[in-house]
Amino acid sequence: MLAMVTVTVDTAWAIFAKSTLQRAVRLAVRTGVTLTATQMAQGACLTDTVKKTVQANALGLLNGQSGYNLIKVNYFQPPAPNSNGPAVDVSGSPSGDAPGNIMQVSVQNFVLVPILPRFFDWKTAADKKSTIFANVNSADLIEPSRNPPCIGTAP
Repeated sequence: MLAMVTVTVDTAWAIFAKSTLQRAVRLAVRTGVTLTATQMAQGACLTDTVKKTVQANALGLLNGQSGYNLIKVNYFQPPAPNSNGPAVDVSGSPSGDAPGNIMQVSVQNFVLVPILPRFFDWKTAADKKSTIFANVNSADLIEPSRNPPCIGTAP
């Protein structure tokens, strides 16, 4: 019975954590593709603002600098219409956040620690290893703007 409760709680925790991270990156993309320079805080750039939006909506799962470092923001230039070419990564370009480009926000290699340790038998120590990894991402087209913000340092 205890094993069933442990599995249920840890499974629910993993689903909650991944859903929370997915919601955070989705909200950050939605915010990032619509922001203009006049809506940004003084001196702030788009990439940093989007990363802070992910942190603010992650319910504490991405706190601190280590959580901030897991968040990646990439910008892609889509291929020409009627072309089979790939999207080009323009994250390093000052105009990477140009309208019509694709913004992709992701949390990569998030390590989730189980709430309850796993016991296999009474003779072996509890397994407390964090073996659950989560990768989530979301992307959208950057909307047209007369006053696009600075891109900042990406990814």
